[in-house]
Amino acid sequence: MQGSLPETSVRPRRSVLYMPGSNARALDKAKTLPADGLILDLEDAVAPDAKAVARQQVCDAVKAGGYGGRELIIRTNGLDTPWGLDDLAAAAAAGPDAVLLPKVENAALIQQAADLLTKHGAPARTRLWAMMETPKGILHAEAIAASHPRLECLVMGTSDLVKDLNARHTPLRLPVAASLSLCLLAARAYGLAILDGVNLNLDDDAGFKASCEQGLEYGFDGKTLIHPKQVEPCNAVYAPSAAEVEYAHKIIAAFEAATAEGKGVVLVDGKLIENLHVAQARKLTALAAAIDKLRQA
Repeated sequence: MQGSLPETSVRPRRSVLYMPGSNARALDKAKTLPADGLILDLEDAVAPDAKAVARQQVCDAVKAGGYGGRELIIRTNGLDTPWGLDDLAAAAAAGPDAVLLPKVENAALIQQAADLLTKHGAPARTRLWAMMETPKGILHAEAIAASHPRLECLVMGTSDLVKDLNARHTPLRLPVAASLSLCLLAARAYGLAILDGVNLNLDDDAGFKASCEQGLEYGFDGKTLIHPKQVEPCNAVYAPSAAEVEYAHKIIAAFEAATAEGKGVVLVDGKLIENLHVAQARKLTALAAAIDKLRQA
């Protein structure tokens, strides 16, 4: 044992729901949904002739607020498109929690976007998120993860990735297993959050739950979603259970008692407890507390 461990602060990202930026009713409805985060989308969900209107609606919605404790993320169009630079400038002025860049393939793109956010006056709290959805992006995951202090989260874009790999969507997702693992390694190596990709089958509740459970087993912080009906099942999988929280508190209490008594060994229910177990327990209890706080917001 090495003495007391610091408290852990986490932000729930169990469920992060894509919302079409061109649909004003959807943007308003999002204020009532139990999602931990909302991706207000200017890219895939918006037709070319609606891009400008969607940009204005999304930025106005972010400025107006009313979303409680939900994390607000604006997904821009690519910087190499006719809309991307204007999207980023408008997002910087709106000041969301984060800006999500599509199809990130190298560190230079993150650095360019970070410079543009600063240039257009984005607050320091507005972070960058990166879509990992192309073969080049996956192969450059480590460089992307290490690219800039504004970068906070990697988001798996498994639909585009499967298309680019000429692969198939399967229940076990074996065609993208290597890609998921590479991005997880990169995220954890550089202290980033990471979200799993979407599940497109809205008629298979059991399959959706299984995909959430698989993502949790991989180590993802949560999952991106395409429909409000997916939010609560996703939250249930990614939230710590009452039994897990109770056991975590038991570990922390036993560790602190042993530390106070100068003992070098901690046993809980016959199992040896080390610093890593206490750190995990504190992260879990912090997540549970943050989820409770979000419910009350």
